This record gives sequence, structure tokens and C-alpha cells, in this order.
Amino acid sequence: MTLRGRLTAAFLAVVLGPVLLGALFVGGTVAAVGRDRAADQLSVAATAVRTSVSSLCQQLQAAADAVAVATDPVRQTDVASQVVARGLASGVVVEGADGVPTLRTPGAPRRPWADCAQPSADPGPFVGLAVRIEARDAAGVPLGSVWATHDLDAATVGRLAGASGTAVTLLGGTPPTAVHSTESAGTLAAVVAAASGVRGDAVAETTDGRIVRRVGPAPGQPLPLVLSVPTGQAQGLYGLLVCTVVLAGLFAVSAAWWLARSTTRPLAELAAAADRAAGGDLAARVPVRGQDEVGRLAVAFNRMTRETQAYVKALTTSRDQLRGHLAVLGDTLSSTHDLQRILQVILETAGAATGASGGVVLLLDPATGTLVGQCGLGVEAAGRRVPLGAGLLGGVAATGVPRRGRVDRDGPPLSPFEPACRTYVAVPFNVAGPPAEPVPGVQPPEPTTASGVLALYDRLGHDEFDDADVITLRTFAGQAAIAVDNVRVHQEAQRLSLTDPLTGLWNYRYLRESIRREVERASRFGRMLAVLALDLDRFKEVNDTYGHAAGDMVLVEFARRIRGVVREVDLAFRQGGEEFVVLLPETDADGAAIVARRLGAAVRDDVFDLEGAGGIVVTVSIGIAVFPSHAATAQAVLDAADDALYAAKAAGRDGFRTAPGGDPVMAEIPVASAAVTPTDNQPRAGIRPAGGASSGTQPPRQTRGG
Repeated sequence: MTLRGRLTAAFLAVVLGPVLLGALFVGGTVAAVGRDRAADQLSVAATAVRTSVSSLCQQLQAAADAVAVATDPVRQTDVASQVVARGLASGVVVEGADGVPTLRTPGAPRRPWADCAQPSADPGPFVGLAVRIEARDAAGVPLGSVWATHDLDAATVGRLAGASGTAVTLLGGTPPTAVHSTESAGTLAAVVAAASGVRGDAVAETTDGRIVRRVGPAPGQPLPLVLSVPTGQAQGLYGLLVCTVVLAGLFAVSAAWWLARSTTRPLAELAAAADRAAGGDLAARVPVRGQDEVGRLAVAFNRMTRETQAYVKALTTSRDQLRGHLAVLGDTLSSTHDLQRILQVILETAGAATGASGGVVLLLDPATGTLVGQCGLGVEAAGRRVPLGAGLLGGVAATGVPRRGRVDRDGPPLSPFEPACRTYVAVPFNVAGPPAEPVPGVQPPEPTTASGVLALYDRLGHDEFDDADVITLRTFAGQAAIAVDNVRVHQEAQRLSLTDPLTGLWNYRYLRESIRREVERASRFGRMLAVLALDLDRFKEVNDTYGHAAGDMVLVEFARRIRGVVREVDLAFRQGGEEFVVLLPETDADGAAIVARRLGAAVRDDVFDLEGAGGIVVTVSIGIAVFPSHAATAQAVLDAADDALYAAKAAGRDGFRTAPGGDPVMAEIPVASAAVTPTDNQPRAGIRPAGGASSGTQPPRQTRGG
């Protein structure tokens, strides 16, 4: 199908479709309005009929009351005659207590009657409308009943029709048939048939265009009546609608042909240019042949291709920049564990992706409850410490909810330690990972405090940050959280690989690395390095006597006491078993001897209280060597301290010895277990001092364990 044919069909559908729908709507609306108006008229008529019948029933009740008041038969006859003469009732019937009529006025209708007070189950047909009054004497004894009746004839039905303004039909019998009716003979059968299926206040429509409604029987209106009115539809309406649709169709065909013919050529040119643009030729242009809609479409197409060329160029440049940033970010994440450098690269990449002119990354210090600046983009981050919950960044970290906006419009007031800005976007991140998915029926946990905040400020061009920037920044915040987590895991793994799992001191592996580093530093700066080799005396007896669990507790307590004696810059190691090493930077032999005495006293003077084992007395032997006095290399000074330890063991334990050579040092004299060290730190009289420190001789090397 050609373009002209499609345009013609489309135009016809667009024009004729609403016309047809409008015609159908108008026809349906007119019919519905006529039906609704007829139903409303029937509702009003039903009310009028009920009122008329109710009024007639009240009139009959008044007549029956007048007869019932007269208890004397003669008086009753006179009153009944007067009631009939005045037209208050068609007839009066008085029945005795046994139901036998004692009085009947001439012309009184025979039964069945429609009782105003109680609708009868008898379908009729009824010949009269009646009201019953029970007559009693002065003592209240029932004397009988008084019936006031009214004939149900064509005249009565006519009066009801006049009161309601509708056609009225009185039904009777089974199936219901018309007794009296004001309907025309041609519509009466259809009205009765339609009324047979109507209940309550519902209405029905006959095939010849009449609306039907049932009224009664009911208390106060016991007559089975049918009301009907014509629908009142306008004559000739559908013919007029058909003529209108035909004329609209002819006009639409002519207009569609002209429109298709006048737009085919420029649209063909536009289609050809679009094909070229789809093939990648963004330089394609469409000739502008007028100022109408097609001409403006050509102008818009040409502008679109020009802007698309510019967008493609900008996207290519942005893609290349993003690839470069991602490459730098990937290289940084994979090649370093320098947290500051990683966070700086993440911040710079996030700033480039969103066009921000500044930004900061802060991490939470749990000890102080403040956010500490780590790195900045365009602003200085060092020294920034924002309290948790204060300002923009403290609030984002405390609530865990990202924020974006303008400070002057959205707030909040900035903390004095936050960078001044006009617009911002800040997202939290948590090293512990994202929150768990909500579980139906389980109360969600309270929001946790973030481990850090990534914030960007003042986008270039004075534009505000949008939701897409929040999503982008959350992605980079996730990378920052992963980076922080990876660095901490790496540090923890490195710490665990270099520490003794039982005592928490550095292990033998870190000892080899540390003593080499400390020796190089001492050599470079011309300083001294003291090495203490420690070994618990008779530790095997502790294990054999109290068990290895008690021995482990002794080792843990011994490590704690070492940490309590040495300085913060000193390094303590567990070399293996009950053997320990302490490095004392910038310490000579005399300083090392002081530390050795303190270590010996810390172990000797306070028993080891162990659960289930009581107090255990433990002593320690210590060997001292100093770089460069006793050895010139890391391994040599460690071996010298080890040899001095053997000498201390051979001299009786519970003491220390210094490696031979170097400056002379006053050696500690072995003291019995649980003895108290003199306050002046001098040997006691009468005890031969050990000669290992100055004699230059070395005892033969022995196996440790005691």
C-alpha cells in the first residue's frame, strides 16, 4: 500500500471514527435520556398513585369509624345510608361476631375486596377497595366488624390515571390479566406481558417503546396496578444522524486525498534522508520547501542530525575519558593497598563522571564518633573532622540516607568543618556491606551508621545534581566501601600472618624482617640496637605438671607482662615454644640490662594465677647482645643474644647475661625463686657473681627446655 493510500486511510479513520462514535453516542444518549426521563416520570406517578389510594383508604376508614360508633342497629343503618349518600363509600357492610352480615347497604360490592390494611394473597380480580373496623361495646367486648367499601371500576382507574399523569391498568387473576385499564387496545397486551416480570421499583420496556412499572400491592395500597408511559424518543433522529455521517465521510475523503497528495513528496525526501542517517551519514539534510508542518519537520530533522553529530562527538570524548578513568581506577585497585591513593582516584573519577568542581571522602573514626577527612577534590580534606550527626555530612552518615539539593533551599546548615558550597550530593557507604533485603513479617532493623561519606559539590555550569548523579555516586561509594574493606582485610591478613596466634606478639617471620630493618636503620643513623633473647625456666615441668593448657596460659600472661615493661617503640616477638625476643631500638647494653632486670622482676615477683592450678612461680633467663658492639649483622647479633641466653641458663637461670665483648655491664646475680630483688639492684653479699658477662668465656651450647 502506498504512502498516499495509508495517509488517506489514516485520515478517514481519524475523521470518520469520531463521527461514527459521536453518532452512536448521541443516539445512545438520547435513548438513555428518554428512558431515564420516563423512569423518573413513573417514579413520580407511583408516588401519586400511592397517595391517591392511601387517601381513598383513609376516607373509607373514616366512614367505617362513623358506622362503628353507632351501636344501635337503627342508628347504624342511618349512618351507613348517610355515608353512602355523601359518597364517602360505595357501600357499608356490618357483620356480627359470627361473621354473618347484619347490615348491607344497597349497591355494596360483593367480595373479593382489596383490604387497605393488609394486602390479600388472593390474586383477584378485586371488585372493591375496603377498610375493616372492629366494633366493640362499652365493656370492650367485640360486637362484629364494619366494612366500608369502594367500587373498583373503570371510573376509579381513570381517576388514578388522571392523578398520576400515566396510563394505569388494574390487574387480576393468575396469570395476571387487565381488569380495567386506560391503555390503548394495541399496547395493553404488551404492557401486561412486560409488567409480569417486574418486581419492586424496577422498570421494563415494551417492544413498542413504552416504559412499564408495577405499583403494589402493599400496606396502604393493596391494588395490583401497572403504570406505563412512552419513552419520548425524538422522531427522525437516527435518519439525521445517518445523513450527517455520510456528509462527513464525503468531506473526509476529499480532504484525505488532498493531504496525501500535498505531503507525499516532502515526506519521501524526509524518508530518504532518514535512511541515510540510519546508515550512519549524519550529514544528511532535507530540503525545506515551505513553512508548514512538513517544512518544520524538515527543519527539525536537520537540527536533529546536527545536534546528534555533536552528541556523538561528545559521547565519544566522554567514553574515552571514562575508559581512562576506569583504567586508572582498575589499575589502582589491583596494584596497591594504599587507601589514600585508592580513595583519591575514586573521588576524581566520580567528579569527572558528574562534572563536580569539588568533593571529599570522609571515614568514620569509631573511637571519637567523628568523620575524618581522607582526600579531597578541589578542597582541602586534611584536618576536617565532622561530628556524627552534625551538618550535611554528619547527618548523611548518621541516617544512612543519601541527600542532594541546594544549601540555601534544602539545607541543612553546614558544619564549620565542611566545605562551603551551593549545591551538593552526598551518599553514605558502609564497609560491612549493603543492608539485608526486607523479610515479610519481620521488623526491619534500625538504620546503621555509615562507615564513610562520599560527597561532591557545585557541578560545573551551575546545574543542580539529579537522581542519576545519586545513582552514579552510590556506585562509586560502593567501590570506596569495597576498597576500604579490601585494605582492612589485607592489613588484618598481614597482621595475622605476622603475629603469634596464642600470645598476640609478633612471630618469628616478622622477627627476621624487623631485626634486619632495625639493624639497617641503626647502621644508617649511627645508633645502637639491643636484642634480648628470653626463655622461661623449666617450662617443660609446667607442661608436665599442670598440662599444656596451663602452659599456654603461662605463655599468654608472660607476653602480657613483656608488653607492660617495654616501651611503645620496642618490639616483642615469640620465637617459638617458650622462647621470646625483644628488640630495643636506640638502646645500649646498660639500657638493655635495666629492661632485663625489670622483665625478670615482672616474672619472678608475681606468681602466675591459673584457674585450676593455683599460683605458679615462673622465672626467666635473658641473653643480651647489642649492635654494633657485639655483632655487625642482624643474624650475628641475634646469634650473640642467643649465646648469652645459654650462658644465663648455664649460670643457674633466673638472670641475664650479656654477650662477650663490647662495653662492660654489671650482670644480674641469679636469685632463688620467689626472692625479692634488692632495691639498689646490687648483688647480695656472700654470693659469687656470675662471670659470663666479663670473662669472655662461653659455656657449651645445650638443649633448651629448662
